[in-house]
Amino acid sequence: MKRIYRTAVAASALAIGFAGLAEAYTIGISNTVQGNGWREEMICAMKAQAKSSGKVDSLNIAHRNTDAAGQLEDIRNLIEAGVDAIVVNPANPEGINAAIKEATDKGIVVVAVDQAVTEPSAYVLSNNQEEYAYLGAKWLFEQIGGSGSVVYMRGAAGAAADDDRDKGFKRALEEYPDVTVAHEVFTGWQQDQGKQQILDYLATGIPFDGVWTSGIDNVIVDAFVESDVPLVPIVGADNAGFVGQLSSVEGLEGAAVTNPGSVGGAGVALALQILEGEAPAEKTVLVDPEIWSNTDDAGRAKIEEAQNPDLDPEWPVSVSIPGWTTYTMEEIVACEGPGE
Repeated sequence: MKRIYRTAVAASALAIGFAGLAEAYTIGISNTVQGNGWREEMICAMKAQAKSSGKVDSLNIAHRNTDAAGQLEDIRNLIEAGVDAIVVNPANPEGINAAIKEATDKGIVVVAVDQAVTEPSAYVLSNNQEEYAYLGAKWLFEQIGGSGSVVYMRGAAGAAADDDRDKGFKRALEEYPDVTVAHEVFTGWQQDQGKQQILDYLATGIPFDGVWTSGIDNVIVDAFVESDVPLVPIVGADNAGFVGQLSSVEGLEGAAVTNPGSVGGAGVALALQILEGEAPAEKTVLVDPEIWSNTDDAGRAKIEEAQNPDLDPEWPVSVSIPGWTTYTMEEIVACEGPGE
């Protein structure tokens, strides 16, 4: 899978000019997870970018908790509705390929965001999920001295992002053979579920040395504090709640790996770019993550700069992607699309 870095992407977007449209577009959106702050920010970024672009007449949003079979139905409904493009966060890499092919055969642009699909007619714009996991796991393993045991709190079983993150986590494990996994669970990217899982494991009294989370992070810190047990190093995402904890919870050693939900807005921008005849040279565009640790000066500076108490604790603080999104902070927080 080839990578196009943000600098190249930004130049491509700027070259388009985004001017002189003879028509406004209808964009379809398909998402299969509700009740998750990251996905809610993703939807708001899609709305904000569509409105900010001035090129989208309306959005047709299918946003519900469902599986690949349900998403197939949603995408086919979007096709029937006559949308010009579909931006989709796929339930899994292969499960919706048939509907994607049906869409692209009809000339509908399809962009998968956050997670990849294997249908070659689709474009993919995703955070680099394997690198996300690798960066955080490597930091964690080094933080515990290169040996010990960790709790491995994954996302949703079968999701492409979880599969990619598992590759990154295991790549780091191979580099630290004295680190073992004490406990592995799927959180489903649901905060209540993840918190209960760590509370249950803490109650066993089995010792461990660190926690890697797939973005369910601030509630894991809360569970340690509420259980009155000593904190261990914890890795999470750049969610506002966790980023705040990294600068405020006494004794917490942690690192946030960036994973912007604003990739949804970037997906809308890419769909518009393609509709205007400016498709990128590669079908896959990856946004590389950064890691911010509160155990070093550079990381602490990033964490301090990123503090945003006005955001929902589950929202990533990375609310925009330079070179892609054009909305303001106020516009994404308003979460309004064209006509709203």
